[in-house]
Amino acid sequence: MTEQTKMQFTSEQPEPNSDNKKMNAVVETIQQLGQTATPALTESNIFCMTIIGQVEGHLVLPPQNKTTKYEHLIPQLIAAEQNHKIEGVFIVLNTVGGDVEAGLAIAEMISSLSKPTVTLVLGGGHSIGVPIAVAGDMSFIAATATMTIHPIRLNGLVIGVPQTFEYLDKMQERVVRFVTSHSNVTEETFKELMFKTGELTRDIGTTVIGSDAVKHGLIDAVGGLGEALKELNRRIEASKIGKVEVNS
Repeated sequence: MTEQTKMQFTSEQPEPNSDNKKMNAVVETIQQLGQTATPALTESNIFCMTIIGQVEGHLVLPPQNKTTKYEHLIPQLIAAEQNHKIEGVFIVLNTVGGDVEAGLAIAEMISSLSKPTVTLVLGGGHSIGVPIAVAGDMSFIAATATMTIHPIRLNGLVIGVPQTFEYLDKMQERVVRFVTSHSNVTEETFKELMFKTGELTRDIGTTVIGSDAVKHGLIDAVGGLGEALKELNRRIEASKIGKVEVNS
């Protein structure tokens, strides 16, 4: 086949039908999101990060588990800190907890951001989700959301030596120290909630709901998406005014 024949053959090939493209796009949207159209997204000055399901750390969890991998969140937080267009960070949690060290790493990174940060607990912020929930500048919890506070536990084979207990005790103190230093709860109250007996089946600890979390000083306020975003925007504006004053 000559070059001219090739060009002629190529030019005669029918172009893909645009209607088919649109139909395929709609089907894919339904499969992924359960709806035929998605709201148009405009460039925002707020970076929203979700922590859903179980926080996956050093061990890979089974595929049927809904997980949030901490190695995915850390680069996102670094990018948000470096991006000059991002003026605030919004953290949404609905997590059962997970890897303790991974959760603490995420919480430490959120607390060390230089930009205004607001956290919102929807559904649940259990176990190691508690330090993440209190890591922002301001924390909100939905009225029906819950937070389970309990001691650190190990699953699987454990070496029964005193050093194992000492390791757990030190890790527990790290969690307690972080929570009490980033919220209004006292160490005495937090440990009392943590070691309470008779409330959780076959376990020790406490489940607090919405206003109870605020009453104990764990969370700053009861509220939803609107209140949390309003507070974040207020802090962004205050941060801008502060920078202008410093520069002047």
